[in-house]
Amino acid sequence: MCGIAGVVACAGRAPGVSDGQMVAMRDALERRGPDGAGLWRHHNAVLAHRRLAVIDPGPDGAQPMCWPHGATTPKYVISYNGELYNDAELRRDLIRRGVKLRTQCDTETVLAALATWGSGALARMRGMFAFALWDVERHRLLVVRDPLGIKPVYYAVHKDEFVFASEIRSILAHPEISARANMPMVSAYLTTIRTVLGEHTLFEGIKAVPPGHLLWADMSGEAPRIEVSQYWCGHATMEGEGDMDACAASLRATLDESVRRHLRSDVPTCCLLSGGIDSSVIASAAQQHTDQLRTYAAGAAPDPDDAGDPLGAGHDLEFARTVAQHLGTEHSEAIVDGGMFADRWGWMVDQLGTPLSTPNEVAIHAVAARLREDGCVVTLSGEGADEMLAGYEGPMDSAAAFIANDDGTMHPGHFQLLSAAWVGIDMKNGVLSERVRATVDNDSFLMSFYEREFEQSAAESGTRGIAAHLRMHRRINLTGLLQRLDTSTMLASVEGRTPFADVEVARACETLPMGVKYRPGAHADEVPAHLEGGSAHGGGGCAVATTSAVRINSRTKVVLRHAYADSVPVCTLNRPKASFPVPFSRWMGEHSSVIRSSQFAQSAFSADAIEAVAGDPGRHWNLAWPMINLALWSKKWWG
Repeated sequence: MCGIAGVVACAGRAPGVSDGQMVAMRDALERRGPDGAGLWRHHNAVLAHRRLAVIDPGPDGAQPMCWPHGATTPKYVISYNGELYNDAELRRDLIRRGVKLRTQCDTETVLAALATWGSGALARMRGMFAFALWDVERHRLLVVRDPLGIKPVYYAVHKDEFVFASEIRSILAHPEISARANMPMVSAYLTTIRTVLGEHTLFEGIKAVPPGHLLWADMSGEAPRIEVSQYWCGHATMEGEGDMDACAASLRATLDESVRRHLRSDVPTCCLLSGGIDSSVIASAAQQHTDQLRTYAAGAAPDPDDAGDPLGAGHDLEFARTVAQHLGTEHSEAIVDGGMFADRWGWMVDQLGTPLSTPNEVAIHAVAARLREDGCVVTLSGEGADEMLAGYEGPMDSAAAFIANDDGTMHPGHFQLLSAAWVGIDMKNGVLSERVRATVDNDSFLMSFYEREFEQSAAESGTRGIAAHLRMHRRINLTGLLQRLDTSTMLASVEGRTPFADVEVARACETLPMGVKYRPGAHADEVPAHLEGGSAHGGGGCAVATTSAVRINSRTKVVLRHAYADSVPVCTLNRPKASFPVPFSRWMGEHSSVIRSSQFAQSAFSADAIEAVAGDPGRHWNLAWPMINLALWSKKWWG
């Protein structure tokens, strides 16, 4: 995995950055690519690359890469960040067409495919990627982000230049681009804890390419001409029931194949394992293709105060140990305590240049750093199952109740926004300063954004029912979780891969009937048990099964639980949702004083909100987490 950056100017003009300045932009991404660095300049374009060598790690895979190979002036140049999981099939197709390939690197495959089929090659590509392809003769730049948004890419238009990079801090290393707060997004972050919504970021003038979109920057004229369009939009979903056994078998076949493809690597690979159903399924499937799988869990040490809570942080580690023992993996743990959490939280905001989204980012970075220390460079993770197979019981039940009682007074998009709010819109009068309240206009941007997202979700899914609400989870929540995984792992120079967030798995999941994914009422199924396992008891362990069948009591991700009932411990099949939980509300106090010393916070928030957070962050955790994050972020850019 890698970091990309570049500056292209309008034809006849040179980019407004020297090689040294471009190197500074590039090397702001060094943690994304510690194994190599490249720079290519020609007339009005300069492209840069930082490399994390995973496939064909030799010098032939160095970037930026030119096409045709060896040409005095190339026709195309690419800076690519990603992994192509159908590389072998695409290479065969290209070779049959007479294309000569000289490496085993998927960068060359992507470059050759684009040179052969143009942007039509995107429909053939299965993988995670963000890249920029420069057409030297036509002065056009193609910037693309993968369908589900696993890999990020940002851009800004400055005067007669187009600037892009894998991270916003790289763009802000451009000598003429400064950090300016996008206040409607600042307010949106308080409610959603999302640092990116669609194309919008926390920085004024800096945008994200949305998942499944491509951008053309035509630099052939006097000013940049930008065109953004969607090339992938998912699949329709049936609302009714389906044959559970057939659906489970089909899903398992597709997911097992995805895991096999995601294991392709020329460097050591492992799996993140929380002990929940998603990561356990991925580890179980991966174990079939590796001699000795290594698994890693992160969490806090058990706290006596939550000994009776089966979702407590210590129990997360215990569930992961149970699954690792069942699968026979070589298992390790990264323990997060209050001191580490406080130190790494502030450090991560400083390094990334953005607030964190969820507190779990600290735990994910901790486990990524641990596995990297052990020599692993690639890790598989379970992101995607909840958003495509209806894994969140509370939100799904709330959506079902909303649909049943919908009287037309609230837009479904507004329901989705308000039902998951950290800081509700009705709370903003007491939280934001008067100046900021006037600027954000009662969160009109945020409300409109969620309206549009629901309408797009309804159009994609083919219904305005429960499937449309689930589709919003994929479009908004999954995009945020994939961003969380990318930033947390890449900060440790680790490539995070997500077999659930794969175009073919997405097709399999989204075309399944809703009835096999989520069941609104009480539910229990009996399925054969071909394993040692049992049901969860106090403390999070698993008892030994005493019958040839087990009961699946969960109403969420039902088809996934059926598909892998013979492969993971029974306690995992019925375990409530938990993901690297850490008791962050007890650990925020060390940073609470920043809310008083930050000039940005003093300007953005009311005096009452500041004093409430500074005085008792644990009690006001829903305010404290986003407000302290914004204060730490502001100190990075404005002191």
